[in-house]
Amino acid sequence: MKAVGFYQHLPITDPASFEDVTIPILTPGAHDLLVQVQGVSVNPVDTGVRKGGRKNKLAHPKIIGWDSVGTVTAVGPEVTLFTPGDRVWYAGEFTKAGSDEEFQTIDERIVGHAPQKLTDQQAAAIPLVGLTAYEALFEKMHLDFTSHQGESILIINGSGGVGSMAVQLAKLAGLTVIATASKPASIDWVNQLGTDYVVDHHQDLVKQVRALGFKNVDYILNLNNLDAHWQEIAELIRPDGMIAATTENHRLIDLQALTKKRATFAWEWMYSKSYYQTENMITQHDILDHIAQLYNDKALQPIDTVYYHPINAQNMRKAHADVESGHMVGKVSLTAWS
Repeated sequence: MKAVGFYQHLPITDPASFEDVTIPILTPGAHDLLVQVQGVSVNPVDTGVRKGGRKNKLAHPKIIGWDSVGTVTAVGPEVTLFTPGDRVWYAGEFTKAGSDEEFQTIDERIVGHAPQKLTDQQAAAIPLVGLTAYEALFEKMHLDFTSHQGESILIINGSGGVGSMAVQLAKLAGLTVIATASKPASIDWVNQLGTDYVVDHHQDLVKQVRALGFKNVDYILNLNNLDAHWQEIAELIRPDGMIAATTENHRLIDLQALTKKRATFAWEWMYSKSYYQTENMITQHDILDHIAQLYNDKALQPIDTVYYHPINAQNMRKAHADVESGHMVGKVSLTAWS
């Protein structure tokens, strides 16, 4: 089968940073689906993995990619959730080959039924960021879809992929949403998604949020530069408030800053369930099915803003360059194999 991979961890400006390769099709395991991949997208984790790692040349091409929409072509002997012909979407596993290949084997427990109302281009952009936002809000912060009227959330980096989903899901949960954005295009984007207020994460967040009339906020979701914002987060969170973060810190976090407020801090890493093969892995199947239903009900907006066709090394380099530029709003997706 065709795939897009690399033999060395190189800058995206190097033509060898991605290559068109041919690799064998794998046989699905007991709980695996074999999916014909029809659309993928690029996330910051893709660029980080591609750039990172040892500089020596690999013996076999490394295939990455953590978003996919496609069609089930075969199932393992113990699969119960899907049958061949089903259109599916998923974000995959961190320790296995990714979705930048024509056919991928994937554990059924982390796969959902793709929404009928979205094209491949639109659907490919959602799984990783949808799962991350959903788990952060409804698992780590313990929100639900009943009314949270009168409660507020600050989403730091509201215009990125995860932020684009978090703004919309938080609004569905009834929260007043304050999202950060700094560039005109980013501000326009978060307003289009339905945020209530926009503040600039390059300026003092405490002053800006309080100028809006909020002494504290009930929830904070940090999606960018935790080191830079930690003191602001500790100042703004209300007593007994909930904080979740997806970006790693480079300096020690002063959790004592939360002591008197008795606030809760949690990490969100979308891959944790599959990485550790937890008993609740199947919740990702349920979440993806729920998000699909929300899209079918037109309760959520698509977030793909950049699109390439077909899936090949040349277009993958373009997509990675877009993500690395720091100017992306929403997501970049690629569909179909040449």
